[in-house]
Amino acid sequence: MAAAKRLICRSDELADAGRGVRFVVERAGREHPAFVIRFAGRVHAYLNECGHVPAELDWQPGEFFDYSRLYLICSIHGALYSPSDGRCLGGRCQGKGLQPLTVCEENGGVWLCPDDTGRPGR
Repeated sequence: MAAAKRLICRSDELADAGRGVRFVVERAGREHPAFVIRFAGRVHAYLNECGHVPAELDWQPGEFFDYSRLYLICSIHGALYSPSDGRCLGGRCQGKGLQPLTVCEENGGVWLCPDDTGRPGR
């Protein structure tokens, strides 16, 4: 039996370039922290782990954007990431981006898709 979509949060909980919502995903039998944000009107989700060191990005719970609200920033060393695709833009991420999760937005909710193949969210 195929896995069902899983509700992460209500759509109205995500303001554009605002506070993100943290959640947990299971991969290879382990739980991993993850987050979803809205940027340029679209939702995007990633594992909550810097590309450089295994540290969570948010500098306060749910705060993933830098002060300009244009980039995601690592709380440990300030590496910058593109909110729309997770690619490394500068800092110690050394070109290694964030790991995207497949999400969709429908019926007033943001959902984790069961066919998560690492594609950016829609």
